[in-house]
Amino acid sequence: MPGPFDDDFDLDRVTRAVRGGLGPVLRRFGPIFAAVLAVLIVVSGTYQVGPGEQAVIRTFGRETGKAGPGLHFAFPLVQRRDVVNIQQVRRLEVGFRGQQRIRDEALMLTGDENIVEAQMIVQYRVSDPSKYLFRLKDPDETLRASAEVALRSMVGRTRIDDFLTTGRERVQDDAREWLQRLMNDYQSGISVTELKLQTVDAPDQVREAFHDVVRAREEKEKLINQARGYQADVIPRARGEAEKAIREAEGYKEQRVLRANGDASRFEATLTEYQKAPRVTRERLWLERTEDVLGRIETKVFVDEGVAKSAVPVLPLPIPGPAAGGKP
Repeated sequence: MPGPFDDDFDLDRVTRAVRGGLGPVLRRFGPIFAAVLAVLIVVSGTYQVGPGEQAVIRTFGRETGKAGPGLHFAFPLVQRRDVVNIQQVRRLEVGFRGQQRIRDEALMLTGDENIVEAQMIVQYRVSDPSKYLFRLKDPDETLRASAEVALRSMVGRTRIDDFLTTGRERVQDDAREWLQRLMNDYQSGISVTELKLQTVDAPDQVREAFHDVVRAREEKEKLINQARGYQADVIPRARGEAEKAIREAEGYKEQRVLRANGDASRFEATLTEYQKAPRVTRERLWLERTEDVLGRIETKVFVDEGVAKSAVPVLPLPIPGPAAGGKP
């Protein structure tokens, strides 16, 4: 039998023989093979994007589009898709993992060169799937390192007293803004929704001493607030009483002035009448005064002048009783 490198080998004759042998098979089973192949391509290339998700399509490794929720198709071996949930709020722990403390992440130096232990939770979501998938090698780990840097920067500018008490809210707000700026500079496609400090405390060696200081400060603030409350209660009350006394004095003054003016006017009117008719005015004044005095007496006894001259004066003396030592 001649080989492919022999001079008597005829390639055209071999090709015709192969076609002649495979022709009937292809004509019989070719449509079935084509249908099966088409089904396999459709099944392997069809994918679904769920609610709140977004798919990034890559053709030969290069991004060529995005797909929203629903059924989609990508050519197998040619196109790849990466589905990312863009509505899910993700959680990142810094300084601890569950119940385990990570001291290397948690211990920080404050602005007045004191050591504190701070643990925080960062909540975030993916705002740009393309940047999230392709800009950074490990976006979540980059976010963790950046969150630690942001918090250390803010703590390094804050005194320990402020950080442990009133300045805690300000530190976490500033750290969140700093972290978002870092993520934007890295083009990470991550949006930080919240940064919450969980534990802010002194190291174990000096924790009790710091707690004593904090309690003393809280007691001081409590006493100050109580004093301010007492001040806010007493001063308005004293001002009200003073205003009331002033109003009463002004009312009494007005009353006395009006009464004095009335008495002066009445006296002047009486003087005018007296100058016109002294006798009549004098008798009228006497009658008015007598009427005024007698009007106050409930029982009145009138004695004739003649009887009064012949009557024997009687001195009413108390009669001693048994209690006073007298005889019955």
